[in-house]
Parts: sequence; C-alpha cells; structure tokens
Amino acid sequence: MGQQHSSRSFEDLVAEGAAVPTEGWDFSWFEGRATEARPSWGYAVSLAERLAGATAALDLQTGGGEVLDFALRHSPKAPLLTVATEGWPPNIAKATALLAPRGVAVVASPEPDPLPFADNAFDLVSSRHPVRAHWTEIARVLAPGGTYFAQHVGPHSVFELVEYFLGPQPEAVRNGRDPKGERADAEAAGLEIVDLRAEELRMEFHDIAAVVHFLRKVIWMVPGFTVEAYAHRLRSLHQLIQDEGPFVAHSTRHLFEARKPR
Repeated sequence: MGQQHSSRSFEDLVAEGAAVPTEGWDFSWFEGRATEARPSWGYAVSLAERLAGATAALDLQTGGGEVLDFALRHSPKAPLLTVATEGWPPNIAKATALLAPRGVAVVASPEPDPLPFADNAFDLVSSRHPVRAHWTEIARVLAPGGTYFAQHVGPHSVFELVEYFLGPQPEAVRNGRDPKGERADAEAAGLEIVDLRAEELRMEFHDIAAVVHFLRKVIWMVPGFTVEAYAHRLRSLHQLIQDEGPFVAHSTRHLFEARKPR
C-alpha cells in the first residue's frame, strides 16, 4: 500500500495534498495512502441502535453530517425529531445538503457558544470527535433520563506527527483530553457515567500528500499549518517515508455513555 505514490516528486505530492477539499468528515481520499485502525465498539453502528430508541435526538458538531447520515440509514427506526449542530460554514452547507432529505435540521452553532435549544429538549445527544464537550450545556439540553453517547478523541492523539512538526509538547497539552478529566467534568455537570472505554489505534501515512491533507483537515493538530510555513519539515518527512516506509502514529479514542438522572 502506498507504493504507487513513491516515484512521484515531493512537489507533486505536496501540491496534491494541498488541493484536496477539506470540508466534511469523509476520509475516503486517504484510501491507499493512509490507514487508521478503528475502535472495537463501532461507533456509527452503535449510534444507529441508539437512534431507534430515541424520540428527539441532537448530534453536536456533526461535521459534514456523514456519521449521522450513516446512523440514520442503518437505524431500524428514526427519531420523530433529529437536529444537528455545526459551526464551520463549509460543513454547515455540506451537512444541510446531506441531512435535509432525511428531515434533519442543521443549526449553525459556533464553538463555544451556548446551544440554541430549550432545557430538557432531547432524550439523546450524540457527537463524534467534538473539539470540546461542553458538559453543562449537554446536561442542560438532555431530558431527565436522557443519554449522551459519543466518541471522543483521547489524549496525545497522533502526537508522533504533532511533535515531528512542533517539537516536544508540555504535559498539559499532551494530556488535554484525558478521559478521567472528562469524566470528572461530566459528573460535575450532574451526569452519571454509564460506560467509558478507551483504545489506542495504529495509524500509517504512506506519502507526504496524506500528511499535508490530514493537517489541513484536522486543523487543531498543528495550529496554523501551511505548506509554506513547514516546507522544511515536510521535505524531511517525505525523505524519511521514502527511505524507511510509512510514518507510524497512534490515535486515541474513548467512548462515552452518560445519563442525566431522572
């Protein structure tokens, strides 16, 4: 895998990675040039099952709506009301186009503004890879007995790549998404933790185009990343991949299920 790109020049690969559109959470472009193992719990399929038992559902930070769309398509029964939020305008447009035919309203809700919904409005709140979980707002919009079901990015995720570009990071940054801390914050907001699981997953980048596209798409990894600003490190990494094979990193994910007491 990835060998089909090895003979191409650094300039061609970087130009390709810089040209690919970044909106939405469709990662199919990476096929054949980067891989990431998936968590064992199968979040999207599990979400489909949860939606079947919900009356009113809210999906936070939905991206381009791809995960919610998959879950609704595979759910035995859709909720009577499903709403999604997103803060980035290109994603709002993409999510609206994808989800509106399913009767899902996509609401513009920039981070970290309060959620534009009434108290106790939803019996299911979900999110895949939120930039940050706003626990007090999640608890506020959940109905008593309602569930928050989400997959979060864990601490020091893909930090092999982050630190290649930025150098060693402080412990506070490396452990900024610690599930123990998130559990404490959720409980402080009045939620009960039903399930919390964590996994570390292998990632491989087979060419420098994949690295460029990834850092443009997941913008919080290397804040302010541009090809021009990091040209020297990109060229060094390209040579490393050419000489030694795929660049290996590890993502961390945790699955959250929390309930608002009745």
